[in-house]
Amino acid sequence: MTFIYRGIALFVLALILRCLFREKDFWKQVTATMVIVPLVMRILLVK
Repeated sequence: MTFIYRGIALFVLALILRCLFREKDFWKQVTATMVIVPLVMRILLVK
C-alpha cells in the first residue's frame, strides 16, 4: 500500500514539475514550488 501511495505522489510531483518548467508566469512558478515541498516530504515519508 505504501508503494501505491508513493507512486501516486511521485506521479503528481512529476506533473507539477512539468508545469513548473513550462509556466512563464513567476507567481505560478512560486505556487508550484510551494506545492512541491509537501509532496517531496510525503514521498520521503517525512511528517
